[in-house]
Amino acid sequence: MADQARTVLITGAGIGIGRATAKSFAAAGDHVVVTDVLEAEGRSVAAEIVAAGGSAEFMALDVRSTEQADAVVAALEARCGAVDVVVANAGIAHRVPLASLSDEKWDVTLDIDLKGVLRVVRAATPAMRARRSGAIVAVSSIMGVAYGWDEHVHYSAAKSGVVGLVRGLAVELAGDGVRVNGIAPGYIRTAQLLSEEHSLGPKGAEAAGAFIPMGRIGEPEEIADVIAFLASAGARYMTGQVVVVDGGLLVGRY
Repeated sequence: MADQARTVLITGAGIGIGRATAKSFAAAGDHVVVTDVLEAEGRSVAAEIVAAGGSAEFMALDVRSTEQADAVVAALEARCGAVDVVVANAGIAHRVPLASLSDEKWDVTLDIDLKGVLRVVRAATPAMRARRSGAIVAVSSIMGVAYGWDEHVHYSAAKSGVVGLVRGLAVELAGDGVRVNGIAPGYIRTAQLLSEEHSLGPKGAEAAGAFIPMGRIGEPEEIADVIAFLASAGARYMTGQVVVVDGGLLVGRY
């Protein structure tokens, strides 16, 4: 159990990596605020945590809305005193060939995957800085740190932007006791990866294990545990870093 329960705000926590991350923080004794545009899924995650003896609540949040991000953070600060940890996980990945990549399709991905991180962080950091304490973890991707992804250039650009955002925020906030780190997952068994339309699909996902040195794709819980570490006192002298968690994929490709 945590020495003192923290308030942890997680975006996109209704499914996949966000869901696993919510459960990981809850298991450590923290109060988890599950946010998502997927209300049924988000409420289900919060209910599962509470049923298991943990502390959680659901709050609807579309990270495309500055107004919603500000309102959710303000409500939490009014009730809980402050947000101790922000995990900016919400994201989409839509396959769009360059010839079909309209301004609108580009904008929606950047608005969620990159600007969505900024909106929540911008809302939460004033109170963190005032308390001189806080941890932020933003979710990037191996497609944002090393790989290009054809027919997903908008996703690759957004996830690369997350890396720059982490670095810039880390420097700006370090003097006020707020740490900012990122995580770059490899191939992880999520609905996104298993989508035939937008990613590898089930067969492609399993085939990927053949060229991953550890011999398999990752599980959401394996990303969640690293996110929890980055937000913990164990990483207290670590900021501005984006940690790749990919089963050895990037170092193992020749």
